Order: sequence, then structure tokens, then C-alpha cells
Amino acid sequence: SSKQMIRSLSRPVARALQKRAMSGASLPALPYAYDALEPTISSTIMEIHHTKHHQTYVTNLNGALEKAEAASKSGDASALIALAPAIKFNGGGHINHTLFWENLCPASESSPPTGALAAAIEADFGSFDAMKSQMSAQTVAVQGSGWGWLGYNPSSGSLEIATCSNQDPLAATTGLVPIVGIDVWEHAYYLDYKNVRPDYVGAIWDVIDWKCAERRFEAAK
Repeated sequence: SSKQMIRSLSRPVARALQKRAMSGASLPALPYAYDALEPTISSTIMEIHHTKHHQTYVTNLNGALEKAEAASKSGDASALIALAPAIKFNGGGHINHTLFWENLCPASESSPPTGALAAAIEADFGSFDAMKSQMSAQTVAVQGSGWGWLGYNPSSGSLEIATCSNQDPLAATTGLVPIVGIDVWEHAYYLDYKNVRPDYVGAIWDVIDWKCAERRFEAAK
């Protein structure tokens, strides 16, 4: 029957969901103190952003995955489809913020990229400053909430700048591998920069961890 077919098709999904649900997504610890990025990003914003906003994505993702597991086990394709937006939004929020925390560091530890990443940036954008200018402009121009990304295109072997709306994750929606991300949801900067997004985007370059970016680039190639 069609219900048996759905159940058959959904068994691998159920196993994956069950494995995921047993451990669940969890809020990652930051590799630095909440005040480590000051004055670029205040301790207050970092603590709220991490413990409130990111935690909410984790909590809601786990809830949606539990429901999806139950729907998959019962062969309820309609319920699985209905849960997809919540999994995309909250799963994307978890993925994006985890990447974001990793690609930030204290200003004293931030220095321009070197080696293969530096060479790729120069080849694809002309210069490091040109890449920053282009990424800043496109990120500032995101309508509403979203993200700006420097990503690696495995098909072309080149670096590209892309923007994603809301919490859409870069890899799953564009195929690009994340190298550096900038969160331009207002909760990421409003307490420090009010509604002046260009000031925030201009300042965040001071706390980008290019060593992390280099590791991501090497892994992506």
C-alpha cells in the first residue's frame, strides 16, 4: 500500500532522526569570554545572542526533530512536510551561529589571511580589501534579516560572496562551503550600533578569525 511504501522510504530517515534525537543538538561553548570581542561587540550582546537567541534555535530544533521522528515512524508524510520549515529555520539558526562564533576572535588575534586562502582571495577578488568591500556592501544590502558569506564553490574551485535570508544555511541552500559568515539580524548588533548596520559590518572585520577561515578553506578544497 502507499502507507507501507511511505514507511519503507522513511525508515532510513527515521534511523537518522532517532540517532540525532538521542543526542540532540546542543549549544556550543564559546572559545572566548563574552567580553573578548569588545569594543567591536559588547559582552551584553554576546551573552544575549549566545544564551538566548542561539539557545532558542537549539531548543526548537530538537523539538522539531522529535516530532519528525514520530511522523517518520508512523509514515506520516504530511506531518514531515509540515515540519520542514521549522527544521530549516531552527537548524539553519543552529548551523549559522555555530559557524559564526567559530569565525570570530579577539581583535588582538585577528590578522589578514595568509597562504592558500590569501592567494585565492587575491585571484578571485583582486585584493583582500576589495573582497572586504564587496562582501560588506552585499551584506549591508540584505533585506530584513539574514547573513553575508564568503564561500567556496567546489564546482568552480573559486571563492564567492553570497547572502542568505533569515536563517537559510549557506551549504544546504547554495552548495557553497562556508568560509566566513556575518550575522546581520538586528539582534546581533542593535544594542551596540542601533540600526546603523554599515557601522557594525565595517567594524566586525576587526574580530574575524582568519586562521579559522584558512582551516575551513583547506578542508573544503
